Amino acid sequence: MNLSSYSVLLIVSGSIAACKIPDILRPLKAAGINIRCVLTQGGAKFITPTTLQTLSDSPVSMELFPTADTESPLQHITLARWADLILICPASANFLARIANGLADDLASTLLLATTTPVLAAPAMNPHMWEHPATQHNITTLTERGVTILPPVYGTLACGESGFGRMPEPQNIVDAVLAFFRAKRQKTGPLADVKILVTAGPTHESLDPVRYLTNRSSGKQGYAIAEAFADQGALVTLISGPVALPPPAGIHTVICETARQMHHTVMTMRPYDIAVCTAAVADWRPEIEKTQKIKKNEKIEIPTCSVNSCHSLTLVANPDILAELSQPSSLRPKLVIGFAAETENLIPHAQAKLRRKGCDWLIANDVSLSHHVMGGDHNKIFLLSHNQAGECQVEEWQTLPKTEIARRLVQRVIMSHQKK
Repeated sequence: MNLSSYSVLLIVSGSIAACKIPDILRPLKAAGINIRCVLTQGGAKFITPTTLQTLSDSPVSMELFPTADTESPLQHITLARWADLILICPASANFLARIANGLADDLASTLLLATTTPVLAAPAMNPHMWEHPATQHNITTLTERGVTILPPVYGTLACGESGFGRMPEPQNIVDAVLAFFRAKRQKTGPLADVKILVTAGPTHESLDPVRYLTNRSSGKQGYAIAEAFADQGALVTLISGPVALPPPAGIHTVICETARQMHHTVMTMRPYDIAVCTAAVADWRPEIEKTQKIKKNEKIEIPTCSVNSCHSLTLVANPDILAELSQPSSLRPKLVIGFAAETENLIPHAQAKLRRKGCDWLIANDVSLSHHVMGGDHNKIFLLSHNQAGECQVEEWQTLPKTEIARRLVQRVIMSHQKK
């Protein structure tokens, strides 16, 4: 991700949930977001300024009236203007009550009175405190004033009691921040208003209710590409096969199981401006899907072996999503990018696929087990396209993290899009 143009002011108030702040700071910094922290006196009981400064790589502010000559007495104004988003996390019952009633007796509460920046709050407290009418009244007041509340979730709290009061998981809070900035980029990014389709992951083709045919695709490259497009302001639809990855923040994600389901979803959600087909869609499926689990001695077809455990299996072709998207029509995307996963004769096979499918670009990669591409975090690709004379040209990229492959591919798409 590359959201380095955005800034978050993190206010940490007094709750034991403050111990989870490092798990929020790390991924936000990894996304390139600039972070400053304001620590209340209550928050300092649970996490130290040194920890926040180390992880945010920025000085931590605590005092409304600083004593050090290096600190500005107007930081409640400068910090209020600096941020693109203010995140209150954790938001204690006391801190929510104070800001709901307009108190300004410390740096955090004062800067919140002085800001016009959007505010996102993640409450954390005992379930009875959360359910108390006073707290609910304060939440209603803050919501009416435009503060976005990430409601606490059900769980066991540090006090040993269970109920709604547990702060949302760090990844959910990170996702809310990323979704906020991606929505912002949809108004200002270089791909604003551009509709992107990304397919990702494998498909599962059922033999029976228990078994299926599939491949080793993890979906990591496709998910990284979807996120890279979203970071540039595109309206991304990610259509994914079954993977172990969470849906990317702020991206419309549709999960499919079979090739036919993915084909139906892709075709019914057209039109798109750009399509990137990274999914490892199964070329074939069993002709017959059994409704009950197949037993070892059960005949699927006419037995081809003399032992009970041997069966024959008839396969039929699945729809070809990439080829169909590439066909000339009023619904054809302006740019169609396919992927070719090969284990031998990479470039000749990729060149043949580029001609056969009719797509504009083709990303070829060697997925032999020795290369650890499927399921791994790195990839080495070759970008195939046509020059002005219609000849196939091949560009080799060095081995890179899949996130970097995604970022560079999106930059190439932006250059192509701007030329048109």
